[in-house]
This record gives sequence, structure tokens and C-alpha cells, in this order.
Amino acid sequence: MSTSFYEAVGGEETFRRVVHEFYKQVPTDDILGPMYPADDLEGAEDRLRWFLAQYWGGPEEFNMRRGHPRLRMRHAQFHIDEAARDRWLELMGNAMATIDEETLPDKHRAAMWDHMERVAHMLVNAPTQHPGL
Repeated sequence: MSTSFYEAVGGEETFRRVVHEFYKQVPTDDILGPMYPADDLEGAEDRLRWFLAQYWGGPEEFNMRRGHPRLRMRHAQFHIDEAARDRWLELMGNAMATIDEETLPDKHRAAMWDHMERVAHMLVNAPTQHPGL
């Protein structure tokens, strides 16, 4: 019997920790903070955790609660330029760095990071604003 990526990296506990560490940084972030409603940060945290867990072979809670992910559609209302993308990746990188190598071995970490980068690039929906140009 093969083990899913989700199970191989510690399942719910690992995804809960990565997502929680990410969202701990959001409220004080000058770029991402304003995009998240302060009164629903916990809901945003749940949704990202459900999405990532499902993508990596965990429970299909995202689909059961929210339907198809439709990430571009769900993020269309937000101004996501290269700066927002880069900040999201920075904060996610910080969050992933809190997970030890035993739980998230290099091979799995690289696969997870590749997915984070692909999704972040896909969600860019606005030109980067260059002040003074």
C-alpha cells in the first residue's frame, strides 16, 4: 500500500502547523494584511489548510465545504501583483522553515515549495505598480 504525500509528511498536524505559522505573520504584514478580513483570519486559515491537505492526498474537506477550488476565480477580487506574490512566498517560506527536516524531508519540501510557487505565480492578476514611473 502506498503512502500519500499527506501521510508521509505527518498529515493534518504538519499542514495545520505550516498554515498557522503562515497566518501568524499576515495581520502585521503591510501587503497581505489588508487583503484578509481581521474577523475571519481563522476561516482563511482553515480554507488554506483544507486546500493544501486535499491537494497532497489528505481529506477532501475543501471540496466538501467549498466546492471546486477555482483559485483564480476566488482570488480575482484581490489586487495580486508581483509584490503580493513575492510576499506571500516569503511568508510561506518562513512558515515552512519552522518544520523540521525529519517531518518534511528535502524531497517533500522541494515538491511542496514547487507547488507553492506555481500557485503563487498563477494567482497574479494585476500589474506591479512602480511608484514614480
